[in-house]
Amino acid sequence: MDLEVGAIVAGKITGITKFGAFVTIAPGKSGLVHISEIASTYVSDVRNHLTEGQEVMVKVIGVDQTGRMNLSIKAAVDAPVEEPRSRQPKPAAVTSEPSFEDKLKRFMQDSDNKMSGLKQYSDKKGARRRGR
Repeated sequence: MDLEVGAIVAGKITGITKFGAFVTIAPGKSGLVHISEIASTYVSDVRNHLTEGQEVMVKVIGVDQTGRMNLSIKAAVDAPVEEPRSRQPKPAAVTSEPSFEDKLKRFMQDSDNKMSGLKQYSDKKGARRRGR
């Protein structure tokens, strides 16, 4: 069974850790569902949402160089059901809110700018106290 990224398959929880759950999806094929990929809401304890032996639907969201699979339960649950494709043109792209990564990048840039300003201020203040 050759699984590609984007495939949605049934699996069985074989192990639970504080950072996620291991799921077997075929004999000899297993992967990790990270704690952030279990539910759309905040998950503080994996055991509150999953139990060992539980059957779940998972989506393959990544495969690394060593063949380890990254799986997602919330992506499999939230995945839209594919309808037969028609020959209608696609609608124009709708601009939406910036992604989390874009927001994080902007935050980091603002934070770096503020920190460099504070550092310059403290360097000047310290130089005056030393009599320079």
